Amino acid sequence: MEDEKTKRAAGSEPVWTYRGYELHPREFASAMVHLFRGEISRANVWRQRLDATTNWAVITTGAAISVAFTEATAGHLVIILNTLLITFFLYIEARRYRYYELWSYRVRLMETDFYAAMLVPPFRPASDWAETLAESLLHPHFPISVLEAVGRRLRRNYFWMYMVLAISWVGKLWLHPTAARTLDDLIARAAIGGLPGMVVVMVGTTFYLLILALALLTVGLQEATGEVLPRFGVEPAAMGAGHGKPHKHAWFRPSRRRRQFMAIVVTDAKDQVADRILREMKRGVTALQATGMWTGATHDVLLVALTVTEVPRLKALVEEEDPDAFVVVTPAHEVLGRGFIPLRAED
Repeated sequence: MEDEKTKRAAGSEPVWTYRGYELHPREFASAMVHLFRGEISRANVWRQRLDATTNWAVITTGAAISVAFTEATAGHLVIILNTLLITFFLYIEARRYRYYELWSYRVRLMETDFYAAMLVPPFRPASDWAETLAESLLHPHFPISVLEAVGRRLRRNYFWMYMVLAISWVGKLWLHPTAARTLDDLIARAAIGGLPGMVVVMVGTTFYLLILALALLTVGLQEATGEVLPRFGVEPAAMGAGHGKPHKHAWFRPSRRRRQFMAIVVTDAKDQVADRILREMKRGVTALQATGMWTGATHDVLLVALTVTEVPRLKALVEEEDPDAFVVVTPAHEVLGRGFIPLRAED
């Protein structure tokens, strides 16, 4: 007993084993720290790219307005072209925001379920956080849709640039080079080449209405993790209040587990196959007796629950021990128990 305590105190007890590799507490913590730093670095790079795109849009907007009010006739066309240009910038920024959210999502996973778990009782992460992080690493996907990304960047930055351009466009048509006497004069000045002013005004109005609708309709989309929102759906309490209130759109990370399967192995080498699964894959095995209805012969059937990354290993292992085995791998909706999600729900 004393030797076991000494080994644990020295950090020699493995906390992570996989295919012959063993990670001890210090090594595991070091690996997580390096992963955290790497994801922070990538998130910062894409954050800088987001800022760069916004800067492009701001600079071109200012330049376009300056040029527009120095041109006597076609100045409003510069504003229209710049509106199309910042729309293109908005699309680029939304795409970059989705990449930023991917790295930010992983950072938030480690912040809430690895580092925070070290500080608050019961000092353990959520049961599915490792599976969620592993799924993101194995099968990267954007946490938010293009529509949400566009809506967020539009409301945060580009909506105000569109408003400045719209006001500048109307001001250009109305005041420069001389003040328009009537509304008809203002509309006539909006003409572009052979395109009547009324058509240009209608197209511009429709465009801005669509922009406004996009900004409003995407307010309820809250899949982004990079926003500063509470972890458990409760916003901070008001000053002096004793408790907070539910936040309608609070961030709560979605659970994503690696796809889970149930493998059914019909084999005449039960002991050899089961032993290797237990030793090498660290997965539990259940043995059943079955009878082949065609031949009437009895066979052993092994049941193994495993994840998508372990399926190839199982196939190779069974082939080495019993090339004549019969293997069925079927998707499992949910696997509960040791090595997967705890059967007992957490408090």
